[in-house]
Amino acid sequence: MTLKIKPSEFHSNKKAYNWLIYELNDKFLEKYSKYYKGILVDLGCGEAPYKKFFLQYCKKYIGVDWTNSLHNIKADVVSDLNKKINLPDEFADTIISLSVMEHLYEPQIFLSESYRILKGGYIILQVPFQWWVHEEPYDYFRYTPYGLKYLFEKSGFKVIKIEPIGGFFTMLLLKLNYVLLRLYKGKFFPIIQIIYFIWNINQIIDPLLEKLDKHPDRNTSGYFVVAMKEDNVIKK
Repeated sequence: MTLKIKPSEFHSNKKAYNWLIYELNDKFLEKYSKYYKGILVDLGCGEAPYKKFFLQYCKKYIGVDWTNSLHNIKADVVSDLNKKINLPDEFADTIISLSVMEHLYEPQIFLSESYRILKGGYIILQVPFQWWVHEEPYDYFRYTPYGLKYLFEKSGFKVIKIEPIGGFFTMLLLKLNYVLLRLYKGKFFPIIQIIYFIWNINQIIDPLLEKLDKHPDRNTSGYFVVAMKEDNVIKK
């Protein structure tokens, strides 16, 4: 039996201070694997870190991104996602978009174009909520579940689920780790070791603390959205 590749196995951005968020994302991407099929289009693919993971489930992977990306993009199709996407109507069986829509100044156009190029399957999208400003100046929005539902439905999608990526404690501990990251540079070796300990212990104890949060959707690091075009729901 061939072992499945985990989503973040080849992700170069996974570090000591933030491995938790990649583990959480892994769980969602693996959970949604039943939706991946046919031609899968990764909108805002960047360095295409999840390509090998998706190819375990779909027939073909197409990465789409623009030339102004701050990443070393590995796109198959170059296109500005604020405008018409350079793909034909009903081209994709599945659409993936991870940590992209907050960087778009025309999110409604992006979702409407996603609807146009989708043949009749699913879009899986992830966006941050309680997250620091990053990749300036291309960081425009943060979205609540209600805002996401409105934008998706306005574009014609039926929203299947919107799920939080952790709750209050995940959000808080990761923010603390990022603050420590910005402070630790140039410190003496013993201080660095203390910071490394705090980074890891924060992420290790997080699952225990999260059990105390009864409303994780209120203060979360971000959301995953699963939406569909046409009557093509996979039964649970």
